[in-house]
Amino acid sequence: MATVRLDERRVRTLKPRKSAYDIRDRSLKGFGVRVLPSGARRYFIHSQHDGQRVWKIVGDAGFIGADEARSRARTLLAAIREGSDAQAATPPDTPFEIVGDEVFRRYARNWKPSTLKVNLGYYRNQILPWFEGRRIGDIAAHGVRRWFASLHETPVAADRSAPVLSVIMRQAEVYGYRAEGTNPCTGIKRYRRQGRERFLSTAEMRRLGEVLARHEADRPQAVAIVRLLLLTGCRKSEIATLKWSFYREGKLFLPDSKVGPRTVWLSSAARAILDGLPHTSVWVFPSPRTAGFQHTVGVGKFWHRVRAEADLCDVRLHDLRHSYASTALAKGETVLTIGRLLGHRDPATTLKYTHMSDAQVREAADAVGAVLKRS
Repeated sequence: MATVRLDERRVRTLKPRKSAYDIRDRSLKGFGVRVLPSGARRYFIHSQHDGQRVWKIVGDAGFIGADEARSRARTLLAAIREGSDAQAATPPDTPFEIVGDEVFRRYARNWKPSTLKVNLGYYRNQILPWFEGRRIGDIAAHGVRRWFASLHETPVAADRSAPVLSVIMRQAEVYGYRAEGTNPCTGIKRYRRQGRERFLSTAEMRRLGEVLARHEADRPQAVAIVRLLLLTGCRKSEIATLKWSFYREGKLFLPDSKVGPRTVWLSSAARAILDGLPHTSVWVFPSPRTAGFQHTVGVGKFWHRVRAEADLCDVRLHDLRHSYASTALAKGETVLTIGRLLGHRDPATTLKYTHMSDAQVREAADAVGAVLKRS
């Protein structure tokens, strides 16, 4: 963190960045100025008292000069050392953005790089514009509900931003900025969105198989990817980024799936597809544009063509994962087993994929009804 002699001229020349940053005063330990992305500058003190972090805003640089701010800071720091102003300068005075930035610095290791990038985007675009400048201790449940309601036109962004805000508030308790058990995000209900309970019927799978067979000669790699998605229940990225070193002992050992390392058990049909592919690169599906040095970027365009030819225009590639789970359920597999096949940690997650067809539900109802009628 930069340390300089803060004076009026230097403070005025500090430029805003994408994230807030601090400049500490060289002559008075614990005194500094924070520059916000909006361009606002706030003098602060930062010290320790009885083992607790003490952070307090001294004043807005737009209204008080550096000398006056330093004088106020010196008085506050002396009072804190004597214990007479400790309560007035407790962590709840800390602005939200300071805590948010600290959480992203310290908590980042708990997220995969791709997840961190996405969460940082939600923080900057959906969360920070609303909460920036507010004291962390003043943010209550009704304020969070108002923020969540303000995002009603973008429900997906709202639903994905809420967990990020919850992490910030939870870690604020861990770091001592808020009292324990005060997370204001508790109880926030996600927006209701129309579900995508779509899976392939037996007839639809047959049509898809026929279309894939027609493209076997001209697009063998794309056909193999789609077939493996259907036969393994894997995510698109897991198949597109496969390396040959991941395939051994009749299984896929994925070192970095969405939920971390996991093992994918392969059927004989899935193994036959992999065994029939050429070994021209470290990647199972190398990109022809990079002479095999990178993996393929996907089969999006090919899938749109295939699904149109198979009259499956409402089916996404991810629905093949749904179909894999639904087929397993129809064959009598338990939710626990299906969860292991899909790589789920929480059984509740698996339930979203185990959609039964109307015919299966009708058969189950008829079977239960027949038993009850005889009793």
